[in-house]
Amino acid sequence: MKRRVEQVFAHLESKPDAVVLANATDPHLDQSFFHLFEVPGGLFEGSVAVAHPDGSLDVTTSPLEAETAHLAAKHDPHVKIHVVNRDGPDSLEAVLRKLLPGTPTVGLNFPELTHGWYLRLEKLLPSAKFVDATAGVRHSRAIKEPSEVEKIRKAAAIGSRVGTEIPSLLKAGMTEHELAAEMEYRMNQYGANGRSFSTIVGFGPHSAEPHYLAGDAKLTPGVSMVCDFGAYYRRYACDITRSFHFGPRDDELKRVHDTVEAAQQAALAVLRPGVAGKVVHQAAEDVITATKWKGLFNHGLGHALGLAVHDGGPGLGPTSDEILEEGMVVTVEPGIYIQGHGGVRIEDDVVLTKNGYEFLTTAPRGYLEVSA
Repeated sequence: MKRRVEQVFAHLESKPDAVVLANATDPHLDQSFFHLFEVPGGLFEGSVAVAHPDGSLDVTTSPLEAETAHLAAKHDPHVKIHVVNRDGPDSLEAVLRKLLPGTPTVGLNFPELTHGWYLRLEKLLPSAKFVDATAGVRHSRAIKEPSEVEKIRKAAAIGSRVGTEIPSLLKAGMTEHELAAEMEYRMNQYGANGRSFSTIVGFGPHSAEPHYLAGDAKLTPGVSMVCDFGAYYRRYACDITRSFHFGPRDDELKRVHDTVEAAQQAALAVLRPGVAGKVVHQAAEDVITATKWKGLFNHGLGHALGLAVHDGGPGLGPTSDEILEEGMVVTVEPGIYIQGHGGVRIEDDVVLTKNGYEFLTTAPRGYLEVSA
């Protein structure tokens, strides 16, 4: 945990006396809290992590999760746990005043800090100067340690196993809800700690909406489908999309699938450390732009992946100037969406290596027609 704290401070232009990460109530938890304090379970609602330039970390917790917190910090001398109560000398306010004495400069992770917590900190530390610590937190999270990659790899293995099994689950008359539920059940059965986002299953024209919410549409012969889903494993997410066709072939969507595959391969051919995210996106977009489906790839090529399914950065979008680095984990997910007909998206998770990348997701990517 010390290295992660040091990385935060190393990438801050302003040098605060401390960086404070504060959790509200679920789902308004600062995932960066769990980046600095690597604890396998618990919500830690209302808990605060105070990081210091020397790499040390103070963590507050309620009695509810005190045992979990102490176990997580047991073998790390740089982490100290403070069990707080509602009031008195062990209250959260009293502990934070002791940890942040005088007139400190305090770094805050603004993207994940609630307004309520900001007002609370202003009242608690009236003489403090608050500065934006987003850049340091973001960079520390973006470069994954080997242990983090292994957790994402495990999540991806679970997702890939389910992706491989989807064809065997398809039955005429089943609803999008039913398929999504079966996929999520299997992820949990294979060791996931839950889904990393609401499972997307879109049949027919619904597959042309990238962020569609599974509904009551029934599977009928002759339609395409997009299945976009992910598993959580010990707080780390995977994100995988596979597209299938049920029953008689749709010749146009077969060509669309071939084009999306080619676009993904073109992006992967230039994906490596030292390249800007927009260059990778453009490689995929150029393939699609050269076809009759020009303009139907309507989102960025990919996003960072980690503690959150959209981990904040880096992005592989058309305007992303961020330079990719070894250790980053990103998705690569081109798609083509024909409104009123159907869509195709192929999404994989990869980790940037010294000279290129490594697949974390392994389910087959090719066009697959499933017998009705």
